[in-house]
Amino acid sequence: MGPVAGVLTGLLTAASGVFVLPAVPYLQGLGLGRDALIRAMGLAFTVSTLALGAGLWWNASYDLWILAVSCLMLLPAVAGMQLGAMLRARLSVARFRFCFFVCLAGLGLHMLLRQWG
Repeated sequence: MGPVAGVLTGLLTAASGVFVLPAVPYLQGLGLGRDALIRAMGLAFTVSTLALGAGLWWNASYDLWILAVSCLMLLPAVAGMQLGAMLRARLSVARFRFCFFVCLAGLGLHMLLRQWG
């Protein structure tokens, strides 16, 4: 199912710019441990982000100013990753999975509401 999930994720990312589905449910379905799941998602998100950036650049939709601002936004992202790692170390696996999926549902709801507003 890995290649199918990869193709579907690629198609959905190209159409919407969102690469959470179906990659995250697929990775979660593999039964990976907490840290392995985070590493796998990090790798998937990194590759997807680089591919999305390359596609934007290829279509002349991404200039140097946006690249500079995007690089600057890595600072709060790295801080968030550090905070997440500290929280992840303190949570049980069951609590972590619950919080993780609540956050994904909240993100999806936010995206839906933003489209209707």
